[in-house]
Amino acid sequence: MKNLQFLSKAQMFILTMFASAILFAQEKAPDLKVDVDVDKPGEAMGGDWMSNPLVWVIGALVLILIIALVARGGGSRD
Repeated sequence: MKNLQFLSKAQMFILTMFASAILFAQEKAPDLKVDVDVDKPGEAMGGDWMSNPLVWVIGALVLILIIALVARGGGSRD
């Protein structure tokens, strides 16, 4: 019984030290400079092609077609 109590205390001590290390690691806020400008000139492929709904519709159709072909199993039966 005494051995079990010692292991429990040791586990609690290790857990507390680990949690303390994680909390201290998050203490200092990083100095990040994030650029959120969405209108950058000179982006590849026009820059706004991902926001075009037609791209998403065509992509979804291609994905559905691929899933249907894979689920079908190729269609060759002997």
